[in-house]
Amino acid sequence: MTQTTSSGIGARLRAQVRGPVWQEHDDGYDDARRVWNGAVDRRPAVVVRCVDAADVRTALLVARDHGVPLSVRGGGHDWAGRALTDGGVVLDLSALRDVEIDAGAGVAAAQGGALVADVVDPADAVGLGTATAVVRTVGMAGMTLAGGYGGLVGRFGLALDNLLSADVLLADGTQVVAGPTGDPELLWALRGGGGNVGIVTAARYRLHPLGPVLGGMVLYPKEQAVGVLRGYREVLATAPDELTVMAGFVGGPDGGAAVYVAPTWSGDLAAGEAAVAPLLRLGTPVAGGVGPMPYPELIRMFEAGAQPGQHYALGTRWLPTLTDDAIEALAEGAASWLSPSSLLALHHFHGAATRVAPDATAFALRQEHVLAEVIAAWRPDPAGSGPAPHHAWVEGVAEALEPGALPGGYPNILGPADADRVRLGFGANADRLLAAKRRYDPDGVLTAIAAMSP
Repeated sequence: MTQTTSSGIGARLRAQVRGPVWQEHDDGYDDARRVWNGAVDRRPAVVVRCVDAADVRTALLVARDHGVPLSVRGGGHDWAGRALTDGGVVLDLSALRDVEIDAGAGVAAAQGGALVADVVDPADAVGLGTATAVVRTVGMAGMTLAGGYGGLVGRFGLALDNLLSADVLLADGTQVVAGPTGDPELLWALRGGGGNVGIVTAARYRLHPLGPVLGGMVLYPKEQAVGVLRGYREVLATAPDELTVMAGFVGGPDGGAAVYVAPTWSGDLAAGEAAVAPLLRLGTPVAGGVGPMPYPELIRMFEAGAQPGQHYALGTRWLPTLTDDAIEALAEGAASWLSPSSLLALHHFHGAATRVAPDATAFALRQEHVLAEVIAAWRPDPAGSGPAPHHAWVEGVAEALEPGALPGGYPNILGPADADRVRLGFGANADRLLAAKRRYDPDGVLTAIAAMSP
């Protein structure tokens, strides 16, 4: 984009939108282009912080008029930085965080920039909850549109299974409602298709009665990792819907890696104590514990490992089961990581999430499985070797987990080079999703917005 074109876009937007507009050299521009992953250093031509749906539509149409790429920033948590586009227009929804709870109807109505915390905190205050990711600062809409694994997946399904309807801005500026009585095909595509088919300016989520949960995190020494993860596998084999358990490796109290288990029990607390007890006997704990707490408090556990400004690289595999070979690969990965801020995480997909038909949503993988996340996190060192070794570690662990893995992978974690795996992940739904893409965005305007293009 030429400087003249950029100035023209900026001038039009300043004249037409209510929210602030930043261009390069403006005070606040660097803050406006900052996202969760400090490794992302993209320089959009214009950032528009939209204060209402009208701003979003105006910014979209101006970008289209000038023929420049655009991207949408919600929570800004995409590790690959797809919330920003070099030389393009960023539609920043981070000011759109209003949430209304209708306790009687069991519905949370949230603007498109709302974070997980913005939804779960007021819902918990009236004894309700919904399925979310395990980090409070993730954008609710972005997380939901691609899936939304978390501690309530066994009880309530994925976050996208709880998406009731959405206000959507299509690529031509048309504003529609995706829902059972609006546009059911658009709702189908949103439930797993990411941002490929439209910009969600508001959404409504199903809420469920939810009191205190039984949860926490227990750390075991890395020397006991193989035995602990084998025991974890045995617990998963008989886990009821109310019990969803994460596991993996985090930085331990001695500065090295420690193996962890992190249960979430969302049923009767007395029954939960018996269900969780085997997880406390998998080895000799070195830290942590389990107890009753509000769900919003439980999902604070991983905030320390998801600090904004660190540099991140992610990889992933879908594992049909946690084999001995996979356990060995994870243990070796933890022993070789380059930063104690790194993380290996296993999410159990089971229960209610598996009882949704594969063609009911764009998210097609409905068999029981384990989602493996490989997360390198580090602080840059000007005198160090740069990011390449951290990326190589992620790729190495992901490759070691590949034998026996299911095709494809979780789109929210796959990177720009993984388009083939994204399509495989949609399975038999891929052609239908591509047809929806052609219907709702025939000119491919929103390709840069998508978690990944199918």
